Amino acid sequence: MKFEKLKFATLNSDEMLKRSSHYWEKLKSRRSVREFSSESIPLKVIKNIVSSASSAPSGANKQPWKFCIVKDPKLKKKIRVAAEFEEKENYAHRFPEEWLIDLNQFGTDWHKDFLEEAPYLIVLFKQVYDLKGSKQTKNYYVNESVGIAAGFLLTAIHNAGLIALTHTPSPMGFLEKILKRPKNERAFLLIPVGYPKAGTEVPVLTKKTFNEFAKIY
Repeated sequence: MKFEKLKFATLNSDEMLKRSSHYWEKLKSRRSVREFSSESIPLKVIKNIVSSASSAPSGANKQPWKFCIVKDPKLKKKIRVAAEFEEKENYAHRFPEEWLIDLNQFGTDWHKDFLEEAPYLIVLFKQVYDLKGSKQTKNYYVNESVGIAAGFLLTAIHNAGLIALTHTPSPMGFLEKILKRPKNERAFLLIPVGYPKAGTEVPVLTKKTFNEFAKIY
């Protein structure tokens, strides 16, 4: 393993405060959205977003993820049909009553029009082990690593001036089949990306205060 000198520029306190405040204000405006415009987006923008997400740290630098960018309308249709099948079962039989009550305030149901309306779907897969040919090797802290990459992905989407939704139809095995992924990959998140539809509304949410979500020791 070779090492190189860290490239790091020290900022003064005022600049750190300015940057951290600006970033906080920007992220506060991020919202999960379920109504997408079909307006096209340059593929290069999506590639930059995914490349940003791939810069996330990972256990032993194994980078146990695969980002599948879906823009083909036929594939998006297949994904929607399969996702709606699972979600219809969830709402009718699988979800506990408490979960349905919590979801009801957002007006969601098993219909997932956004899976076809959004110009892109980004499907994030976790690689439960590394696979090179027939050789299997261990990956470390897979869920943690892929979860961090998902956070990078969402912030990169927001930074690019786009919207997204973290969609987790359960079970998600249909994604592995439709996209013909190798046996070491499991679907982690299904994220539609695009512009909001004109007139889109979002719920008025109250976030926890700093003292509720953090403690200084």
